[in-house]
Amino acid sequence: MNGQNRKDVYPGRTVNIVLKKDQRTGNKTRGVVKDILTNSASHPHGIKVRLTDGQIGRVCDILE
Repeated sequence: MNGQNRKDVYPGRTVNIVLKKDQRTGNKTRGVVKDILTNSASHPHGIKVRLTDGQIGRVCDILE
């Protein structure tokens, strides 16, 4: 699953995100969602989340 729909992303879910500093390179960071920061139902670049370790980025992959 991609991370473009807010209904697919929820606290406690393991995801890969792209941090702001990594947008050019596309490096992914794995973590567990703590907070959802995007209010809209979907976003073309991915839902913005805060991980449990405090990092903020847009979801690119949702891991099962």
